Amino acid sequence: MDAISGIPVERTLKPYLIGIVLALILTAIPFGIVAFGAMERQTALIVIAIFAVIQILVHLHFFLHIDFRSTPRENLIALAFACVLIFIMVGGSLWIMFDLYHRMMV
Repeated sequence: MDAISGIPVERTLKPYLIGIVLALILTAIPFGIVAFGAMERQTALIVIAIFAVIQILVHLHFFLHIDFRSTPRENLIALAFACVLIFIMVGGSLWIMFDLYHRMMV
């Protein structure tokens, strides 16, 4: 029990501690793969992308407290819309850069 607020410490601190430990593990594994050259390049990129998606989900759940059961539908729709916009912006930027690269290699 916290002396100031009277809220049990384990109820407020536990999700953040779990989240930070998972975030550190999900960061350390891809870092180790790259630092030690444990995999070939293509496989390492796929593994890093998978760990990045898992880490996004960990951050959404443990730090932002967004899950599919208790979060209002409007918030989930706004989050999905933001993801689509980010996908369009990043995908479009990569498309333009690769196209320019191929045009300049002539």
